[in-house]
Amino acid sequence: MTEQQFAISQYPDTVEVYARLKNLINQPLRPVREGKMREYLDYFDTKCARSKALNEEACKLIPGGVQHNLAFNYPFPIAIEKAEGAYLWDVDGNRYIDFLQAGGPTVLGSNYAPVREKVIELLQTCGPVTGLFHEYELKLAQLVHRLMPSIEMFRMLGSGTEGVMAAIRAARTFTKKKKVIKVGGAYHGWSDSMIYGLHIPGLGRMEAKGIPFGATANTQEFFPNSLGALRVRLILNRLLGGTAAVILEPVGPESGTRPVPFDFNQKVRELCDEFGALLIFDEVVTGFRLGMGGAQGYFGIKPDLTVFGKCIAGGYPMAGGVGGRADVIQCFAAGLGGAGERAYVGGTLSANPLSCVAGYHALLEMERTNAPVLAGKAGDRLTRGLQAIIEEYGLPFVAFNQGPIVHLETSGVMLLDLRHPLKLAKEMKPRRHMMEEMGAAYMANGLITLAGSRMYTSMADTDEVIDEALTNFAAALSSVEGL
Repeated sequence: MTEQQFAISQYPDTVEVYARLKNLINQPLRPVREGKMREYLDYFDTKCARSKALNEEACKLIPGGVQHNLAFNYPFPIAIEKAEGAYLWDVDGNRYIDFLQAGGPTVLGSNYAPVREKVIELLQTCGPVTGLFHEYELKLAQLVHRLMPSIEMFRMLGSGTEGVMAAIRAARTFTKKKKVIKVGGAYHGWSDSMIYGLHIPGLGRMEAKGIPFGATANTQEFFPNSLGALRVRLILNRLLGGTAAVILEPVGPESGTRPVPFDFNQKVRELCDEFGALLIFDEVVTGFRLGMGGAQGYFGIKPDLTVFGKCIAGGYPMAGGVGGRADVIQCFAAGLGGAGERAYVGGTLSANPLSCVAGYHALLEMERTNAPVLAGKAGDRLTRGLQAIIEEYGLPFVAFNQGPIVHLETSGVMLLDLRHPLKLAKEMKPRRHMMEEMGAAYMANGLITLAGSRMYTSMADTDEVIDEALTNFAAALSSVEGL
C-alpha cells in the first residue's frame, strides 16, 4: 500500500456544500445569546487584562492597535507570549488551541524544535542577513523544484503579496498583454491591482481607497465557479489585445471558503491554453499545506506560474516567492547585462539566510514526517466532530474542509455578494458582527481561529488535541440563540 501523498482524503461535494451555505444565508441569524455573550466578554476583561492594557497603549501609536490583519479580534487583540506545537499562551497565561497557525504556514506546528535549532545554528555563525548570496538560497530553490516540477526556476521574495505582484509583472512582460483576470472575492494580497474584487465578488474597486483608477484598469473579475463568465472575459479581451494571465486560489477564493468543483482548475487551464493566457496558481496557503506537491500536485494541473507565501519559510519571516516556467521566470533576470526586457523586482531582505535555512529545513521535515497528511487527518477529525455538533443541536451552520483547511460558517457573511445587493447592504454588518462574536466565544473557550470561521490544522494536532477542541467548540456552539 502506497503512503498517502496529499492532505485531502476526500474532496468536498461542492454541490452539497453550496446547498447548505445557501440555506445558511437564507436563515435568520443565530448569534450567541446575549447573556452568554456578556459572560464571554467578561472573560476578556478579567482574564486578559494585560492584553487589554497593551492594546490600549498600542492604539496610541499603531493604527487599530495591531500591525497584522490576522491579529484583529473582537473585542480586542490578544497579545501572545509563547507558541509551541498545537498551543499558544497569551501574556496573561491563558492557553489556547491554535487553529490559526500563523495563517497557515506552520504545518509542523508552532515553533517546531528541529527547525528552530537550525535557525539558531545559522544565527551563531552567519547572522540573519548579509545582503550577499548564501548557499541556502540555492538549496531551497533546488528543493522546491524537486517537490513541484512545474517550478523550473524560483525567485524568493518577502511575502505572498510580493509574489503575486512579481507573477503579474512577469506575465505581462512575457505575453506583452495587459489584462489579468481573477476570481471575484479571492485574496491575492494587498497590492494596488489585486485590491480589485477583494473578499466579496463583484466589489470591483470598492476597497481601492488611495489607489488611482489606472492601477486597477487592467484587473478584471468573474464570479466564482462561472467558467462561462471567464470565457466571455477572455473573448472580449482578445478583441482588446488579449489576456496576460488568469490567477486563482486553486481550492477556491479565500482559501476555499467558496470551494471550486474538482475539475474547475483543469477547465481554467484549458481556457488559458485556448486564449494564450498564462495560468497563475496562488499557493500562498495551499503550497505544501495540501501536500509536498501543493494543490497543483493534488489536482494534477501544471500552472505556468506559482506564487508562494507563508509556508516557503516554514513560518519564519520574509516568506514569499514566485516560480514556474523558466522562460517566464527569466523575465526577472534578462537584461541585467544591458540587453532585452526585464520585469523589475527587488527586496533587500528577500532570500536572506535565516528565511532560506528555515524554509529548507521546514520543508525537509514536512516531507520526512508526512506532516501535510497528518494535518489533513486532524482536519478531517475536526470537521466530522463539528458536523456532529451542528447536527446534534439542529443548527444551520456549515462545516467542511479541504484536508487541513477547515471552514465553519455560522453567519455566512463571506458568502454574500453583489448579485444580491440589497441583501448585501442590509445584512453585511450584522452577519460580520455575529462572526466576530463567534470568534470571541471560541477564544473564551480556549480556541483561536481565523476570524471565527476558518481553522488550519497541523501535525501537532493529535487526536487528543482535536477531541479537546471539539469539547470546547460544543460549549461555544451550545450558547447560540434558540437552544
